[in-house]
Amino acid sequence: MTRNLRIVTIAIVLVLGGAAASAQGATRFTIRGAGFGHGVGMSQYGAMGYASHGWTYDRILAHYYSGTGLATLNDARDVRVLLQSGSGSASFSGASKGAGKTLAPAKTYTVRGRAGGQVELFGPGGRSLAVAAAPLRVTGPGPVTLKGRAGNGRTDGAYRGALEFRPGELGGVNAINAVGVDDYVKGVVPLESPASWPIEALKAQAVAARTYALTTSKGGTGWDQYPDTRSQVYGGYGAEVASSNAAVDATAGQLVTYDGTPVPTYFFSTSGGRTENVENTTLGTEPEPWLRSVVDEYDSVSPKHRWGPIKMTRAAAGAKLRGLYRGRFKGVKVVERGRSPRIMLADVIGTRGRTRVSGATLRARFGLYDTWAYFTAIKARVAPLPPPPDPQSAGPSTGGTGAGTAGVRPVAILSGTVLPARSGARITVQRLTGGRWGAVSTALVRRDGTYRAPLSARGLYRVRYKGDAGAAVRVR
Repeated sequence: MTRNLRIVTIAIVLVLGGAAASAQGATRFTIRGAGFGHGVGMSQYGAMGYASHGWTYDRILAHYYSGTGLATLNDARDVRVLLQSGSGSASFSGASKGAGKTLAPAKTYTVRGRAGGQVELFGPGGRSLAVAAAPLRVTGPGPVTLKGRAGNGRTDGAYRGALEFRPGELGGVNAINAVGVDDYVKGVVPLESPASWPIEALKAQAVAARTYALTTSKGGTGWDQYPDTRSQVYGGYGAEVASSNAAVDATAGQLVTYDGTPVPTYFFSTSGGRTENVENTTLGTEPEPWLRSVVDEYDSVSPKHRWGPIKMTRAAAGAKLRGLYRGRFKGVKVVERGRSPRIMLADVIGTRGRTRVSGATLRARFGLYDTWAYFTAIKARVAPLPPPPDPQSAGPSTGGTGAGTAGVRPVAILSGTVLPARSGARITVQRLTGGRWGAVSTALVRRDGTYRAPLSARGLYRVRYKGDAGAAVRVR
C-alpha cells in the first residue's frame, strides 16, 4: 500500500468512526396493557355491554359467576359501614333519639370517646347530656346527617338507618352507619355503576353489591365495611339516584348463590376481554368454582379496554423498580400469565441478576390500571465500524461487500437489544425523512436479545418491534 493510500484509508476510518461515536445510545421502555381492576368476577363495563345487547340481569350474573343462581333473603339484615375513624369527636344532626334522650332533629350534637368503652354525648351548647356504653346509637324521622362526611370527607352526609358511635381503637371516636342491606345498596349502586346505564346492568350491580356486602367483612369492632374501594364505594342517602334505586327495588333481597349458599361476588371496572381465575390474583389462593375466567364479549365499550403505550426511559423505569434488581436495570420478562393474559410472575432483570416478582408488584410500582400488561425495552446505539480491509492483503475480489448493500459500505452500525424478544424475531429499522418515519431495513434478534443493522446513510433512526418504537438515535 502506498503512503498516500494509507493516509486516505486512515482518514476514512476516522471520519466514519467519529460519525458513529457522536451518536448517543438510548433505551425506551414501553408498557401496554388492558383492563382496569383486579379482574375477578363481574366486569362492570362488560355488564353494561351485555345489557346494551339485550341481556337480562340474571343472565349477566350467571355469565360472570359460573354455576350460580339467585335466592332471596328471608330476614332483615343490616350492614355496618365505618364512616369516620380516629377523630377526636363526631357531630350529627337529624336525630330524634339517642342515649335514652329525646333529641331535636334540627340541632347539632357532638360525641366523644371515653375510657372503658364509653362515649359521651354533648348538646348544642357543649353541655354533657349523657355517658353511655358503646355503641351510642342515634336515629331520626329521616336520614341522619354526619357532619363533615358525605363519602368524600369534606361535606355533610345524610344516611338512612342509624348512626352508631364507639371509641376508636387508637383513640378518638368512630362513626358507623348501621343500615338495612337494601338501603345500603341504594347508596352503593350509583357510585359503582353510572345511574345512566341500562337498567339490567344496574340490577346486576345491585345484586352483586348486596351479595358482596353480606358475604364479606373487614372485621372491625362494630363495623364490617369501609365506604370506599377497600370494600365498595358507599355514599349514603345523598348519593342515591331514582334509576339505580329502581334497580335495587326490582331485585330486593336477591343474592347470588352457589349450591344454595351466598358467595362473595367480586366485581371491578374493566376486564380487557377476559376475566381471571381468583387463585391467580391477590384476592385468593384457592380456586373457587364461581370465580373462573370467562370471555367478556362486550367489555370493549370501556375506555380502559386497552391502554398505553406508556413510554419512559429505561432509567426512569429502573427508578420505579429500585430494589428489585441488581446492577443496572435492563427490562422485565413475564414468565407466567393467568387464564387471561394477566401477569402472575415476572423477572425484573438487571446486569447482575434477576428477581422474580408478582404481577401485583409490577402494577403497584408502575401505577398501572391492571396486571394485564406487556413490557418492552428497546435499546439502540451506533456501534463503531470495523476498519476496511487492506486492499493489498485482500484475496481475489468476489464482487461483494459483506457489510453494505449493492457494494456500498455502511456509514455506521445500529446495534442494541430488545427485551423480551424471542431468538429470530425481526426488528424494523426506520429513518426519519420529511417528517415521517419510514422503514429502511430489518434485522434479526439473536438468542441474547441483541441485534445489528448496517446503516447506509446519516440521519435519525429508530427501531420498532411489535408496534413499539425505541428512542431515536442520530448518525452524524
